[in-house]
Amino acid sequence: MADINHVVLVGRLTRDAELKYTSSGQAICKFAIAINRRRKNGDNWEDEAHFFDIVLWGRQGESLNQYLQKGKLVGIEGELRQERWQQDGQNRSKIEIVANNIQLLGSGGPSSGSSRDSNSQGSTGFRPNNREDNPPEDDNFSDDIPF
Repeated sequence: MADINHVVLVGRLTRDAELKYTSSGQAICKFAIAINRRRKNGDNWEDEAHFFDIVLWGRQGESLNQYLQKGKLVGIEGELRQERWQQDGQNRSKIEIVANNIQLLGSGGPSSGSSRDSNSQGSTGFRPNNREDNPPEDDNFSDDIPF
């Protein structure tokens, strides 16, 4: 039986994405998202925030970096990866989500409506099966859908 490693999350960016390049020129776009989990504490419902680091490689990272701003709502599909290293003689590790597919969902963030966020209306998807030289089509949906 094969192991399964598949994650699907929807959350808001906690900071603007950061684009860097490896020494071989490969793009790495890194950001984090917050996801609220609602739980009951006695008679009250409380939101509990969870934070996840996301890594997006290659051309998708370059293309989406300009739209990945703090507060933006995104859908992420990917897999968990454990990074391991040594620091000061101690073994360290952290779990990251390597994104395979990102959906920009609606508008959000402090710069909604600015020229940098002009594509925030509607949903723009980048899927690994798309040819990278064909940009996704904008569906022009309004964010003011009543449901």
